[in-house]
Amino acid sequence: MEIVLNLLIFLVSFVAIWFGSGLIIKSVDKISRKLKVSSFAFSFFLLGILTSIPEISLSLAALSEGKPEIFIGNLIGGIIVIFFLIIPLFAVFGNGIKLTNKIESTKLIYAFIVLVTPLIAVMDKKATVTEGIFMLILAGVLFFVVQKNKGILDGDNEMLHLKRYSLNDLLKIFLGIGLIFVASNLIVDKTIYFGTLFNIPAFFISLIVLSVGTNIPEISLVFRAIKDKKKDVAFGNYLGSATVNVVIFAVMTLMSGGEVLTVNNFWKTLIITLIGFSAFYHFTKSKHDLSRQEGAVLLLVYAVFLLVEGLMFL
Repeated sequence: MEIVLNLLIFLVSFVAIWFGSGLIIKSVDKISRKLKVSSFAFSFFLLGILTSIPEISLSLAALSEGKPEIFIGNLIGGIIVIFFLIIPLFAVFGNGIKLTNKIESTKLIYAFIVLVTPLIAVMDKKATVTEGIFMLILAGVLFFVVQKNKGILDGDNEMLHLKRYSLNDLLKIFLGIGLIFVASNLIVDKTIYFGTLFNIPAFFISLIVLSVGTNIPEISLVFRAIKDKKKDVAFGNYLGSATVNVVIFAVMTLMSGGEVLTVNNFWKTLIITLIGFSAFYHFTKSKHDLSRQEGAVLLLVYAVFLLVEGLMFL
């Protein structure tokens, strides 16, 4: 009975994240129509942060519980989920997609370099404060590089004009954030519970299960696009969300006050990720879209990732 109750709480918490994320995304969408800022800058910076609220709250909860392996697995897994599960699924079920808000090939390469830094950092089974600072610098440079001439830092944008914000929309955003924070704490508690009960490493649950669950906002964007028969993917949002994962990883490392230890060095995951990013770059560098077949190839990368991690656990 106790197991069933904990499983129910675990599942309901993900539903709460889905609902809270929906409140945030819909309200931000309404606000964005009133803002004079480029779509890329908005999706990369603001939506990238807001759709990463589940990862932020879960990481804080994991740190407070003294379980850094949970946020490490979740954030690394989240980057993999975005590029090798969410976007490819949309390409497969949408019969191909067009990546809007595209960036130059050289900037995309730099973005992928930034996204693999957490994996490189834990090659020695630990992440240090120095590495955290280095990741923050790289992520900061990436933000300035991709937003250059996109408008978000222009002096004449109206991002801070409060008269453009609806009180009702702001309240919905805060309600969504509150729901996500409460649900994330429950998810961390139940992850620890099930990990102990079934002798499953917490990082494994985080890498495979939580990385999908905390990307519910990004997944919901895909389902909404398919429902509305839209084949454009706001690449800025997905790139921004993945970049925020690196920032969260760095900040959590700094907040730990020292070294963050992990039982896994993720070297196999790093190799799979590098292969996947190379394929993604090759598919999109010229035509800026993904066909159904190319999406299937990237899904295969994710399948290999699951297989390798599963074999390591067994």
